[in-house]
Amino acid sequence: MVKELFSYVVFCLFLVINIPAYAQDDSIGFRNSQLSYGHVSQSWKKYNDTLSREFRKKGIAYPPKDIFLRAFKSQNELELWARNSENGEYKLIKTYRICSISGALGPKRTQGDRQVPEGYYFIEEFNPASEYYLSLRLNYPNYSDQAMGNGKLGGDIYIHGGCVTVGCLPMTNDGIQEIYTLCLNAKLSGQANIPVHIYPTRLSKSGMNYLYHEFPKDLARQQFWSELKTGYDYFEKTHRLLPAMYTPDGRYAY
Repeated sequence: MVKELFSYVVFCLFLVINIPAYAQDDSIGFRNSQLSYGHVSQSWKKYNDTLSREFRKKGIAYPPKDIFLRAFKSQNELELWARNSENGEYKLIKTYRICSISGALGPKRTQGDRQVPEGYYFIEEFNPASEYYLSLRLNYPNYSDQAMGNGKLGGDIYIHGGCVTVGCLPMTNDGIQEIYTLCLNAKLSGQANIPVHIYPTRLSKSGMNYLYHEFPKDLARQQFWSELKTGYDYFEKTHRLLPAMYTPDGRYAY
């Protein structure tokens, strides 16, 4: 108990020292608000030291300042990547199991289609009082979704606990505890936007062949996946991210 309390105090002091003066008030207020919820404080106390050791084994400083999440629907996997600086290469830290995926492969184009979105997103909200233990909301619909969608698009797409969902990325409660702790640490260390890329499968040559075989007449999906493949291939080669940009009609452009 004493060790946990000491570690907690060190964590708080670290955050105060490392946050720029102009942002300290907002950051401290956000931190205090988050840690006032039992699920958040319990998650941090349970996993923060373990995560710190895992990061240091990979040569990445902890708390992290730059993390990236990459999901693959067919494999039910969520990868956690991190790097020490904005000019460095990301390193794979660990892979989490997604409990289940609703809908079919392909992007979400309308409300109620049970689809998990595909594309490039970031975390826009931390929900410490989620009915699914903890949850992180994505900025769905992004510009591409809005331009390419049909009618009402829906929303409230989360990475969350509870291991059950329709249209989100459900994790076990242990999994979301780790992920939430990591994302909270990254945000408090200065990362304004935490990118989350969601793919139908790994977009290797064999992966693309599989998609074309399963959807031979769906030219819209094939075009969409070919756009995502450009960003996927770049990351596979460089372990760096291309900025997400769009054409006026909503296609991903690089």
